[in-house]
Amino acid sequence: MKAVVSGDIKSLRASELKELEKLATKRSSARDLVDVDLASRVSVLVEKLGVHIGLIIARDGRITHVVVGSKNRLFLPDLGRFRLDKARLRRLRLIVFVPEGERILEPSTAIPTVYGRKDLDEARKTRASGPRAKTFDSPRISQDLLTDLDKLRLDILLVIAVTAGGIAGPVSVAHLDILSDSSRADNRSRRLGERGMRFLHALSIRELDFAFDNFIADLENRFAEQDEGGYDTEKDKAILVGAYTGTDRQAKASMNELRELANTAGVTVADSIIQRRRSLDPKTLVGKGKIEDLVLLSLDLGAELLIFDGELSPGQLRSITKLTELRVIDRSMLILDIFAQRAVTSDGRLQVELAQLKYSLPRLTEKDSGLSRLTGGIGGRGPGETKLEISRRRIRDRISDLEKRIDALARQRGLRRERRQEKGVPVIAIVGYTNAGKSTLLNALTKANVLVESKLFATLDPSSKRMRFPNEREVVFVDTVGFIRELPDELVAAFRATLEEVAEADVLVHLVDATDEDLLERIKIVRSTLASLGMESKPCLLVLNKVDCLSRIELDTLINSTHGLPISALKRDGFDVLINRIEEAFVALCRYKTLNDSPMVN
Repeated sequence: MKAVVSGDIKSLRASELKELEKLATKRSSARDLVDVDLASRVSVLVEKLGVHIGLIIARDGRITHVVVGSKNRLFLPDLGRFRLDKARLRRLRLIVFVPEGERILEPSTAIPTVYGRKDLDEARKTRASGPRAKTFDSPRISQDLLTDLDKLRLDILLVIAVTAGGIAGPVSVAHLDILSDSSRADNRSRRLGERGMRFLHALSIRELDFAFDNFIADLENRFAEQDEGGYDTEKDKAILVGAYTGTDRQAKASMNELRELANTAGVTVADSIIQRRRSLDPKTLVGKGKIEDLVLLSLDLGAELLIFDGELSPGQLRSITKLTELRVIDRSMLILDIFAQRAVTSDGRLQVELAQLKYSLPRLTEKDSGLSRLTGGIGGRGPGETKLEISRRRIRDRISDLEKRIDALARQRGLRRERRQEKGVPVIAIVGYTNAGKSTLLNALTKANVLVESKLFATLDPSSKRMRFPNEREVVFVDTVGFIRELPDELVAAFRATLEEVAEADVLVHLVDATDEDLLERIKIVRSTLASLGMESKPCLLVLNKVDCLSRIELDTLINSTHGLPISALKRDGFDVLINRIEEAFVALCRYKTLNDSPMVN
């Protein structure tokens, strides 16, 4: 099969393109990384054109692709599908010729270095101070090429620095490898399981004593012997990324909450990065330099997912995805995913799907701009609709259908509420920040069996339970979905039918986790959310939960600052006072309806 010449070839002359096509017919031996004569000819061409040139070579020495890059970068073409096998590599190696190398200090012989960029830099400093240290231009391997090596599972990556006169000069080599017990003990850099990345350097190809055929056979054998192999298939290992303009305390609290959300979603958090900025980068939030660091970190950790704290605009999402070639989601997407996992009833599932579609619609992109096709049939001729347009139209149709079904379910709930009102049964809605203990309180008060988990958003569907007060008054307690900072607007809109249970309640019990360090901020968030839903004027009783975990001094300080009612839903402490205060709220409510005077409840 003839090699493919691709890349930035539009600016080439016909003679230069023909010369590249001649190079594509050459071969290297199966034993050598690259033929020395071939490397010399490519180096002359690189010096002439001043751009990167890459060769993709199969294990039999045949060149499959010749890729022309720019002065600073090389973009590889689509290499097609590849069968996933822990022990197998792609059977292709990448040779990259760069116009100039970066001057660093290295010994004059090719020796393996340690894993990780930080350790590599430390090793260079140490060796440079030795008696055999010698200066030469060794090319630094860009993070783009390291990404290609890892994601495409290439056999090996060889970068050759082309020096003055078009001479193939110093080389740098990178390949996937498995950490031995000794290297694992000495390694200070991050790594994924047993997999790491090894770097080698030499003055020239000739000094690189490297039998490629023996090397690759041994490497794949070692991969096969390892349970984890040479490639990690865990798809939900993520790096959390937060860019903040506020205080350190606010940044830390927000990142801790993002970590809780990730754990609830079943994501393995490999690392978290917090960046303090005067202003957020409009394109990537964190800036280009930090994006490059994230790519290298994802390679070291084997992370396939970046989760950004905050909401990414469609443009930011596209930019970060393009720069990193990783899956990228934001806080809102993560919350929507949690809701999708935990929705139980058909009503809940419909509302989650609606929220997801509304959020994804403006972020829908077309992967291939050349996919325009005719819709077919008489009257359907012409430019037609692209796949992107068809997808958008289908999403809009699905959104319309979901909204109609949700409205129908809302009307059914409205009829049930009307029947309750006709019977004069008061409704008490338990509201609060997510994971404050609302379901535990409902179970303790009504002897219900609502699911209780120490996770965010354990309750999505409202649960209504009846209870008889000591004065024989019958009431209905409603457990509602928890609130959270930056709750996606699409989610609030989709769950409007569920939140109607809160809107129709007579009294609100605002439950707060008294052990939360960020308690005051979360109280503000809940009150702000209630106000946005038009419920700020409802009688609301602030209740401090989990007070059994506080000291007397801490509790007294908290009560003085919040004027909240202390209880322990788990131990049922303070329930008598709580019920009395709720009854007082109903008396105040009745007086309000009579005198048209708004009740005030602390």
